[in-house]
Amino acid sequence: MISYAPFYETLIRTGKTEYELIYKYGLSANTIHRMKHAKPITTTTLDTLCFILDCEISDIIEYIKEE
Repeated sequence: MISYAPFYETLIRTGKTEYELIYKYGLSANTIHRMKHAKPITTTTLDTLCFILDCEISDIIEYIKEE
């Protein structure tokens, strides 16, 4: 399972908000909704988030093995 928990930690660390991502950077509100509900997002979106937040992919997503 893919978890977006690191994304929210990165938001706090960088001082950015979901509102800012949507209204300042043009990220889709639907993308934020999908992340909150553990749904897939595109690699293009991951690339955009890494650019905006100046971080690595591991700062946005992590893989959690289901057993």
